[in-house]
Amino acid sequence: MSRKRTPSSAPLARSRRASGRGDAQCDPGGGRRAGKKAAVIAAAVALLAGCGGGSGGSAASPSAGPGVGVVTRAADGVQEVTLQTQDDYVFTPDHFTVEPGAVRLTVKNVAKQTTHNFRFTPGGGPAKIDYEISLLAPGQKETIDFEVSAAGKYKFECSFHTQLGQVGTMTVGG
Repeated sequence: MSRKRTPSSAPLARSRRASGRGDAQCDPGGGRRAGKKAAVIAAAVALLAGCGGGSGGSAASPSAGPGVGVVTRAADGVQEVTLQTQDDYVFTPDHFTVEPGAVRLTVKNVAKQTTHNFRFTPGGGPAKIDYEISLLAPGQKETIDFEVSAAGKYKFECSFHTQLGQVGTMTVGG
């Protein structure tokens, strides 16, 4: 059984085939399936693009501000150091060295979207350091003061993002 085209429907059928829509009529649901598949792929790409955490790419992380990672002595004799964190799940720098004594540590979150925290990793050093910054929203900075006496390496982390590698080490010289 063949379908007969009338002269008025022939141009319409030709334009449907040229645009790819004519095939959907021959394969019921085919065009809709292809559209749904494209939508699912587009959604997956958008979701993965928002995850971040990889290296490379065109979005460079903000450069460290002046004095970030440099240990200095304040007028009161306290050692001061500033760390920075951003949307790429790292601390800048991820290591620094102090001498035994009083330390004033500032963590600045320059991220546009990501909330972080800072704590010394439980069991990650020769002595326990209980001081932490529990929540650091984008644009915030907080300072903690603490004493260290035991020489060695003290691990620190953003406990929200340890699985993404947001960790570091404070070395206390002796």
